[in-house]
Amino acid sequence: MHEQITLTTPALLFSAISLILLAYTNRFMGYAALIRGLHEKFKANPNELLKGQIANLRKRLYLTKNMQIMGVASLFLCVGTMFLIFVGEQGIAVWMFGIALIMMIVSLGISIYEIQISVKALDLHLSDMEHEATET
Repeated sequence: MHEQITLTTPALLFSAISLILLAYTNRFMGYAALIRGLHEKFKANPNELLKGQIANLRKRLYLTKNMQIMGVASLFLCVGTMFLIFVGEQGIAVWMFGIALIMMIVSLGISIYEIQISVKALDLHLSDMEHEATET
């Protein structure tokens, strides 16, 4: 037996998903600006520190891409769920909505992992500055 869902059930997620996707896009744009700046620095003076930053940013960039894909797919399935409810396919709609929820959970999980990587990268910069400050 399937739970009954109405058109408003998946629609409730629209605002939340939209805000999450906006945050992901802002993060992506921040990485794009940072990568462009690092590109110029690296061309002027390639060094190991910049190579490490580039590798870290590449990983974070791909994680952000995957977060966005899962978030958009979740939204897409929510719209599909609404269509299925509209045409009277309640059983399939329930499953599609469940998959949409799982995709959003995956997206949020990737986001948590990406935040942890970002914090570690920033912590390394802080440690480097503290180290330089104690040497002077």
